[in-house]
Amino acid sequence: MTITQVRAACPHDCPDTCALLITVEDGVATEVKGDPDHPTTAGVLCTKVARYAERTYHADRLLHPMRRVGNKGEGKFERITWEQAIDEIATRLGGIVARAPQAILPYSYCGTMGQVQGESMSARFFHKLGASLLDRTICAMAGFIGYKYTIGATIGTDIEQFQDAKLIIIWGGNPIASNLHFWMRAQEAKRRGAKLIAIDPYRSLTAEKCHQHIALLPGTDSALALGLMHVLIAEDLVDQDYIDQYTLGFAELKLRVAEWTPERTADTCGISTNEVLGLARAYGQAARRGEPVAIRTNYGVQRVRGGGMAVRNIACLPALVGAWRHAAGGIQLSTSGSFPLNKPAMQRPDLLTTPARTINMTTIGDDLLRESSPEFGPRIEAVIVYNANPLAIAPDSDKVMRGFLRDDLFTVVLEHFQTDSADYADILLPATTQLEHIDVHHAYGHLYMMANNAAIAPLGEAKPNTEVFRLLAARMGFDDPCFQESDDQLAAQAFDKTHARAVHFDWESLKRKGWQKLAMPDAPFANGNFPTPSGKCEFYSASMLADGLDPLPCYIAPYESRASNPLLAAKYPLAMISPPARNFLNSTFVNVISLRGTEGEPRLDMHPDDCTPRGIADGDMVRIYNDRGAFVCKARITPKARAGLVVGLSVWWKKLASDGKNANQVTSQALTDMGRAPTFYDTLVQVEKAA
Repeated sequence: MTITQVRAACPHDCPDTCALLITVEDGVATEVKGDPDHPTTAGVLCTKVARYAERTYHADRLLHPMRRVGNKGEGKFERITWEQAIDEIATRLGGIVARAPQAILPYSYCGTMGQVQGESMSARFFHKLGASLLDRTICAMAGFIGYKYTIGATIGTDIEQFQDAKLIIIWGGNPIASNLHFWMRAQEAKRRGAKLIAIDPYRSLTAEKCHQHIALLPGTDSALALGLMHVLIAEDLVDQDYIDQYTLGFAELKLRVAEWTPERTADTCGISTNEVLGLARAYGQAARRGEPVAIRTNYGVQRVRGGGMAVRNIACLPALVGAWRHAAGGIQLSTSGSFPLNKPAMQRPDLLTTPARTINMTTIGDDLLRESSPEFGPRIEAVIVYNANPLAIAPDSDKVMRGFLRDDLFTVVLEHFQTDSADYADILLPATTQLEHIDVHHAYGHLYMMANNAAIAPLGEAKPNTEVFRLLAARMGFDDPCFQESDDQLAAQAFDKTHARAVHFDWESLKRKGWQKLAMPDAPFANGNFPTPSGKCEFYSASMLADGLDPLPCYIAPYESRASNPLLAAKYPLAMISPPARNFLNSTFVNVISLRGTEGEPRLDMHPDDCTPRGIADGDMVRIYNDRGAFVCKARITPKARAGLVVGLSVWWKKLASDGKNANQVTSQALTDMGRAPTFYDTLVQVEKAA
């Protein structure tokens, strides 16, 4: 028996980007474990990725190309050869290109976060075609834009410093479920005497284990940040020296937040005045004592109308109290801006020789149903889906389904399993998993470049994304040398080696070691040097003003709330959020039997005060609905959901739910204040006992 151990990296949309060690016995992966030497992973994997071999060898893996034989959505296919599949796809796309290349749309996101199997050869192919561009906004864009206006780039506190903080605010996230290795650091800080405070409408697993939980109303995070700034300034809990040297617009900010008294803030957020005062004082007084204070904010705060502004307002807080002076102080939203990615080399936008329209992936439901027009351009005639599952994850799901049901829409899906989206494919292609291909990764929760080596040969006839698009390029006669580059050649181009942070990057050595840390200072903004136009933390942003936005922090109310839309709230009185279930990652892992068994079935958490008048008992099947649609699941009565809020832990494959639907039946395609991102948590519904 031959036993080897292969260095790899977790590919999933998670800030931890764990370093993996794959044990292979005679060509079969027998164990997936965390690398104990990697400082962030520390040998620990989440319950999901620890079962990655189970997912790779799942009995339902797609192993051969297939062509649809039933109606769209039925999921009936016949096996074909790769040659047949590539020929049919190329023929169909070629016919569209001859008329209107922008009628072709790629639809992809972060099914893998790899720079090679994500957007490299695929981007080159679609640029060469002249296809529509895809605005990939569906997760984090609102927060990224708000953060960049303030800080300059998505650079923040290193995860390896958090254990030294004396106060940690976990704002809009549930790291026990979605950022395990940060939570390990936070727990160590707690053991060392730090106070942990969670800000979240829902009493998540994380909130339960913090010293304090502040359960504000969905979509009011930006108001809370304004109220905190009011108290910090009014009670002189700011670092005036840091403000004077390293910030811009403090005088204007002071006038703006004067309006946000603790009473107004508490009323807007649905919390007590004492909670506003207590949080501001805990944060400001700890900083005044010279203690590191840190904020870990996550993507939950930005999935509302004012999501970009919410992140911007929160990002102002560390500069106000001088928290950036400490390596363990500041804020982390994402570390992705620390990595000098070489996207032009990977994606080759120069291959696009004519201007292309951009389709927002969040509004795919509306856009698939649009007719040709001078404003929109040609009707979408073909969609190629890879690294994504739009039928499960896109908002306003009924429209998404109707779009993919179009008989005149040619749909190709690259997948591991027959997902909800795969059921609507005309051609279904088997993709490799992370154990079967090469890739290179950056992270958005730590500062390590990561290598993924192929541990096993592809199962069946599965192919890497890169190979599929190489084959299509060759079949369509694209002879540019870039379409001949191997995955190793692509990986070697992923990082800009001329940049100081990655000047030591070498793909061959990275493959051998598995990971290598960027050259970043421990406290990146201790002496200012923000990557903003002014070089300072910008409380006042001229860039925002130029972009038609309020240049100062402000409050933007949700689209759907009792305060902003009382008529809608009278009809649909309950706010709904749909955060990730602990055992899933977006719609990935839902079909892994052991994980689905642990998660149980789709459920809706409801406060007792909302159940009693509706005659709903624990375990009852309930119908959740609004004007966009409805879905059915089991009610769980719990005080974890504050009164007036229901929580549908997601994202379930529709085909695994009792009614074939999920929470995105009721979510909206409305976009955020900046970044054109989704508003999943800006949703009003009514709930009734199901028939």
